[in-house]
Amino acid sequence: MKQQTYGVGLVGFGVAGRHFHAPLIQATPGLELLAVASSRADAVQEALPGVEAVPKAAALFARRDIDLVVIATPNETHFPLGKAALAAGKHLVIDKPLTVSVSEARLLKAQAEKAERMLSVFHNRRWDSDFLTLQKLLEAQTLGRPVSLELRFDRFRPQVVDRWRDHHKPGSGIWYDLGAHLLDQAHVLFGMPKAIFLELAAARDKAEVDDEFLALLDYEDMRVTLQASSLVAETTPRLAVHGTRGSFVKYGADPQERWLREGRLPAPAWGEDPQPGELLLDQGEEGEVSLVRQAHPAVPGDYPAFYAGIVDALAGEAAPPVSVDQALAVMTLIEAGLDSYRQGRWIRLREEGGPRHLNGLGR
Repeated sequence: MKQQTYGVGLVGFGVAGRHFHAPLIQATPGLELLAVASSRADAVQEALPGVEAVPKAAALFARRDIDLVVIATPNETHFPLGKAALAAGKHLVIDKPLTVSVSEARLLKAQAEKAERMLSVFHNRRWDSDFLTLQKLLEAQTLGRPVSLELRFDRFRPQVVDRWRDHHKPGSGIWYDLGAHLLDQAHVLFGMPKAIFLELAAARDKAEVDDEFLALLDYEDMRVTLQASSLVAETTPRLAVHGTRGSFVKYGADPQERWLREGRLPAPAWGEDPQPGELLLDQGEEGEVSLVRQAHPAVPGDYPAFYAGIVDALAGEAAPPVSVDQALAVMTLIEAGLDSYRQGRWIRLREEGGPRHLNGLGR
């Protein structure tokens, strides 16, 4: 049977729309990018010959040949644009985070369910090479019982540029940006933590919003540390996990973002990371410790898996690759972290017959 092709409309043509969504959509069998809503029609036509550029998102929502709308716009616009797309009967993918608040996220979830439309969120860092490698190690229990995990996302961007993420707007700052990635990774691995503690900083000269964070997640028998900064020039580990049998440390960024920014499209050997991680395992006999160090090859990264999963979900063959409930969990953690920062204390997360609720917890 011939595979159905779904028409796609993309809203937004900034970094996310141009360098992530558009090339991945075009590389996915079963999807056809028909139009892009952007004020930069010349950039759309130059980068995507044959794809129509329209000035307003409403023009995409009105088209009968568009089945799926992808929203890659500033965070504060996710809710109104998503609401309008669902009202027009479209399936929907929203770039992370889902919205700027849990309340907005719940409203979109309810609207999608009522309309019987698919809603998913582009948490693409689940398909980073280093994270897939970490998942495989944990599933195999190579390190024994994990006791601590550090996930980092450091960059050196000392200059504050004129972009929406660096201005006082709902959903701006590094916590909503890179924090959403790292929170999703932690949630995929271990579920909801018992509590969260967050520190934020605006470290750069002329910074208006947070450009550094340190978050601690309490999983009772282990601790997860999430950290990101715009002022780290020295290379730091992307992840470090320690367990009862040893440790695994990985340096070097997944290559997929760089390749997409360079204009490369998914092809054979896509996502292969040439820099292996390092395992340090206890190989000693009972009662003795004998640590053996070895290189551990990386599992290839796989951003194309997200939109391949979207095609399967649209065809009714699988659940969306990122569920709304998972995206809601990230929003809950983002808000809980902000509560922690404002109150200067741990915030406990507990479950009462459904969504998580937040309580203050002095510790």
